[in-house]
Amino acid sequence: MTPELTLVIAAVVLSLLDLVLPKRINRTMLGWLSLASILISIGFVISFLQPAEPKQLLGLSYRIDDFANIIKLILLTGAGFVTFMSIGLIKEREIPHIGEFFYLLLPATLGGMIMASSGDLITLFVGLELLSITSYILVAMRKKDLRANEGAFKYMVLGGISSAIILYGMSFLYGMSGSTNIAEISSAIGQNATDMLPLIYVSFFLLLAGFGFKIAAAPFHMWAPDVYQGAATPVTAFLAVVSKAAAFAITFRILYVVFAVGPLSQLPIHGDVLLSLMVVAALAMVMGNFTALRQTNMKRLLAYSGIANSGYLLVPLAIYFSDVHFSNFSEFAFYLIAYLFMNIGIFAVVMIIEHSTGDETTSGLAGLYYRAPATAVGTVFLVLSLAGLPISGGFFGKLYILLGTLQTHNYWLAAVMIGTSVVSYYYYFGLIRQMFMRSDMESREVFITWPLGITLWLCVAASIVMGAVPQWVLNWIEQIFTLTQDLLFIG
Repeated sequence: MTPELTLVIAAVVLSLLDLVLPKRINRTMLGWLSLASILISIGFVISFLQPAEPKQLLGLSYRIDDFANIIKLILLTGAGFVTFMSIGLIKEREIPHIGEFFYLLLPATLGGMIMASSGDLITLFVGLELLSITSYILVAMRKKDLRANEGAFKYMVLGGISSAIILYGMSFLYGMSGSTNIAEISSAIGQNATDMLPLIYVSFFLLLAGFGFKIAAAPFHMWAPDVYQGAATPVTAFLAVVSKAAAFAITFRILYVVFAVGPLSQLPIHGDVLLSLMVVAALAMVMGNFTALRQTNMKRLLAYSGIANSGYLLVPLAIYFSDVHFSNFSEFAFYLIAYLFMNIGIFAVVMIIEHSTGDETTSGLAGLYYRAPATAVGTVFLVLSLAGLPISGGFFGKLYILLGTLQTHNYWLAAVMIGTSVVSYYYYFGLIRQMFMRSDMESREVFITWPLGITLWLCVAASIVMGAVPQWVLNWIEQIFTLTQDLLFIG
């Protein structure tokens, strides 16, 4: 557990350091120390990426397996980018306690890592609440901003309700099985499924609603636009990538083990589970993309884009592990990695524009090509990846998911994917139109801090590489991931 312990120790040390340091000392130092702890944790996770039996800890409630390690790498990479691009950019007039901002990212990331490794409902809920409560605080750190106050209030109230719904669904699983261990729940429910079928349906729909809120999938998405707009942009980037990835990890783990590939797979409820996931995925894609057409605020536009992407990421979850198609986790992980880079990169652009002009609207991009040509070109690559156009990581991420959907004969879902992707071209190309075909009447200068510049171009490079050699990335995921051991709790 060295990756998790690294973040725990760093968060405690940095909070004490922030407490004892005089106010005149620049808190940017805490950002560098926070980033160093994240890099150390990444190093530990990478050292565990090797063919080996999964390790069971804490009475089978915590698992170290490749499923968890891949998700942890995504979480830590996202948190590292958010920390890095915030250094030198966070201002006291916006966030009064800069030191707290940096070291609160550590327990939030830790909560996501606990969720990824959870083999028990109690452990899972501890990680979920650690991530959630820390996220509420991060959103509310812009104390003097009314939009941040409103967003934080909505996030806390609706987040608390969703956590209660998840806990209620878990209570049904515990009541039916007498255990909080996910593998034991699957086995116990399967033995008496016929007698408890109504309760199984209730628990599934409660969990689906709760997890749907956490991943911001329609129709449980209404909190996202207000929270994204109200929060500081680095916090918005964290919620869009790290928080979403952690929520998908537990959604993938629990719904698959308990409802999709366990003993329940032989009962009619299995088809209803998959159909429900497909419907939620389709709703997210339709509502996210069509609502984004009317947005002029960049962060609200990216919020609805994230809702649509939640739908794309749900599609592999809705495809049954079978002899016909067995690589849906690889497709899911590939697109999640592409989503990480293209979203962190585009939020870096938003921070550049916001820092330079104070403008969060799409018109802030007007004439960017004439003011900062290199930044505009890099933004084009990121937008093409978000839109899913060749040759980019986003294109192959959507393509692999689409091919898997067609392989399992879910043609209507594939049609929704294609149709909504075409719709998204309008608002994504609107950003390109602003940069190249609109002039900035005020000729405002663009200021780019070097951490922001490095973050932007690293994300651009990663998106291009994933588009240039997609099969290499997919093969890497498939080589280190073992389905039977990691998701079915064998080993």
